[in-house]
Amino acid sequence: MPEINEPPSGEQQPRSIRLTDPRALRAYAHPLRMSLVGLLRSSGPFTATRAAELTGESVASCSYHLRILAKYGLVEEAPGGRGREKPWRATARYTEWPEYSEDASIAEAADALSAAVAERYFERVTKAMENRHRLPREWQEAEQFGDSLLHLTPEELAGLGERIGELLRPYEERGSDPSLRPEGARPVSILRIAYLDQDIPESEEE
Repeated sequence: MPEINEPPSGEQQPRSIRLTDPRALRAYAHPLRMSLVGLLRSSGPFTATRAAELTGESVASCSYHLRILAKYGLVEEAPGGRGREKPWRATARYTEWPEYSEDASIAEAADALSAAVAERYFERVTKAMENRHRLPREWQEAEQFGDSLLHLTPEELAGLGERIGELLRPYEERGSDPSLRPEGARPVSILRIAYLDQDIPESEEE
């Protein structure tokens, strides 16, 4: 399952990093660590001091969590540091993890991470809704908020996800190359969540 995040600024990075170690999955589920990775992708590289300014946490806490993220390959030291003020950068644009695993420890850790990410999505969407009245009219009218109920097979759902990914892919490079952005372009987060709705009873076949 991919976590949708803004691409990093600066030099080209790998598109995604895939976590399969239960320890890495559990480590990344920490809210501050997810925030740090997201900020590095959108505003990095930066030091632990800058991370503290952006998150409101202490420098010591940010430094600790950045080291944990580095342990599992989600961030790395960036060049240009002086003394203890070493900058960090994200290692990829997106984080992915298994949608399914025969290994119970991996499945449990992956589901826990998905739940933590869903909570983060909810917080971010709620904040966006609370502040959208400050946006210009054209942005308020362009934003999208809604849902669709479709009757699909597993194969159709997977194919739909692939087509949506293909539709979004041409815009990804704008994150790392400002010259590709048309005038008026701003960062837009697009969430893709599709799940089997078990609250709706299945129709009885005639």
